[in-house]
Amino acid sequence: MRILAVADEEAKYFYDFYMPGRLDEFDLILACGDLKARYLEFLATMAHCPVLYVRGNHDDRFSVTPPEGCICIENQIYEYKGVRILGLGGSYRYRDGENMYTEKQMKNRIHRVSFQLWKKKGFDILLTHAPAFGVNDMESISHRGFECFLDLLEKYKPKLFIHGHVHMSYDHKIPKISSYGETTVVNAYEYCKLDYNVND
Repeated sequence: MRILAVADEEAKYFYDFYMPGRLDEFDLILACGDLKARYLEFLATMAHCPVLYVRGNHDDRFSVTPPEGCICIENQIYEYKGVRILGLGGSYRYRDGENMYTEKQMKNRIHRVSFQLWKKKGFDILLTHAPAFGVNDMESISHRGFECFLDLLEKYKPKLFIHGHVHMSYDHKIPKISSYGETTVVNAYEYCKLDYNVND
């Protein structure tokens, strides 16, 4: 399965400089938040695959006008062609906002999907906006990761953890792809192409 992961900044290659057929190679598009609705709608229109998304800390408007043709997977495990994708958007709370959470609030969100986790026997991809604590996050509270994400990675050992929020322009040392235990961690800032082996 060929996956396009996007986050935070519209990729000109797939938007401003788009050429017909450029999205044909993808089987699934995963969006990690803080992208304009019209960009997500463009991807959904031009691609021949679903666009799944979680909300970023700047996506409060999506509660009123969500991007058309896209599928929000907040607080659920969405299964596509046998791949189980858990969606938990938003960032660490540093001011008021619909999509900002304290550590306790994010833990409560995870607790509310515990039945789904049990029923689906875990998940294969964790799709978030924020990173995990100590994994691609930063010291500032606005870009701090969630400790409870580490618990998910350690307990369920998903193949992929895809997040956004930490822009590559903040620090040239931020890795695009890293790992945590058995999980490949992807910072989807702008875009990243991924090959996912469904049969593994």
